[in-house]
Amino acid sequence: MDANAAVLYEVNKPLVIEDVEVLEPGPHEVRVRWAANGVCHSDLHVMTGDYPHPLPVVLGHEAAGVVEKIGAGVESVKPGDHVCSSYIPSCGKCWYCIGGQPTMCALRDKPRWFMLDGTSRFRKNGQPLHHFLQVSGYATHSVLLEESVIPIRKDAPLDLACLVSCGVLAGAGPVFNRAKVPPGASVAVFGCGGVGLNTIQAARMVGAGKIIAVDVNPQKLTWAEEFGATHVVDASKEDPVARVQAIGGIGGVDFAFEVVGTQKTIEQALASTHRGGMCVIVGVSPAGTRLSIDPGMLLQQRVLTGSSFGAGHQRTDVPLLIDLFMAGKYQLKELVSRRLPLKELNHAFDLMKQGEVKRSVIVYE
Repeated sequence: MDANAAVLYEVNKPLVIEDVEVLEPGPHEVRVRWAANGVCHSDLHVMTGDYPHPLPVVLGHEAAGVVEKIGAGVESVKPGDHVCSSYIPSCGKCWYCIGGQPTMCALRDKPRWFMLDGTSRFRKNGQPLHHFLQVSGYATHSVLLEESVIPIRKDAPLDLACLVSCGVLAGAGPVFNRAKVPPGASVAVFGCGGVGLNTIQAARMVGAGKIIAVDVNPQKLTWAEEFGATHVVDASKEDPVARVQAIGGIGGVDFAFEVVGTQKTIEQALASTHRGGMCVIVGVSPAGTRLSIDPGMLLQQRVLTGSSFGAGHQRTDVPLLIDLFMAGKYQLKELVSRRLPLKELNHAFDLMKQGEVKRSVIVYE
C-alpha cells in the first residue's frame, strides 16, 4: 500500500513529503494508521547531523494511531486497537525487562533503522528507506514491531495521547521513577521546552516545595510558571547556578533535571545541587559531547545519572499518564501550541527552533 511520509535524504536539507510504499507486516509486526505525531527535538538532531543516522529515513517517533493489520504471531493488539508508539521496545523476556528495566531492553542493541530481520518495510522507487527508532511516525502508515506499540484506551484523543509517546513520559518519568522526588523537595529544571514542562508538571504533582525553572527564553519561563514553577531564572541575564543555589538554600537544590543536552547546561545543573543531591540528565546531547566535572563534587555524594524514556515501565506508564489526563489530573491540551498537517512539517521544525511553541502536533486526516 502507499503512504504519505516525510523522508530525510540529506542532513541540513528540508524533509521531502512524498508518497512511499509500505510493505505488509511480517511475523510479530503491526501496521498502524497514524492519527498524530508530536514534533520532537530528537528528530531535529537527525536532520542536523548531530545524531548520525543512515539515510534516507522516515522520521517521527512520538505517535498515536489505530492498528490496521497484524502479522502472524501478534497477540498483544488486534485491528482497531488504539496505540501509542514506543520508541524503545520492550520484549518482556530479556535480562533488563525481567530485572525491571524495560526501557533498557536488549532489543535496543539491534539496529533500530530496520525491522528485526534486518530489512525495511518502506520502499521508494523500489529502494528501501530506513525506519527511525522502528516507529517512523511522520507517515500516514508504518509497520512496527509488536514490542513497539502500546495499547491505550479508545476514548483518549489521539492528537494529545501521541505526546505521551515521548515528550510527556520522557519529562515526567524521571521525577516519578528515577529521582523519586519526595513531597517538599527542592527541584531545578534546566530547559523549559516541551519535555521540561512535563518535568515541572510532574514535580508539582508529587508536591515538590520549590520548583525552579531555568531557561534563556522569557516565553518559556512564563510557560513554566503556568505548569507549576514557583521560581524562574533567566540564564541569559544572571548566573543560573548561583541563583538556583540561593533559592534552594543549603548550597543548592535536592534534585536538578537537565532537559537541554549541552555540556554547559549539564555541568550547570550538577553544580546547582547541594552535597548529597541528584542531577538527572534528560536532554539528548549531540554525538561527541563530553563533560568536564570535578570528581570532588561526586565525592560529596552528589549523584549524576540519566533517564531513558522516563526510566520506568513504558507499557504501564504511558496508559497511566493518559488515565491521569482523562481524569483531569494531568495537562496535555495545554502542551499543544500548534496543530499542522504533514505537508507543513518543515515549518513546524522552524517554529521549534525559534522557541515559539511548547509542542506542535502533526495531524493526519
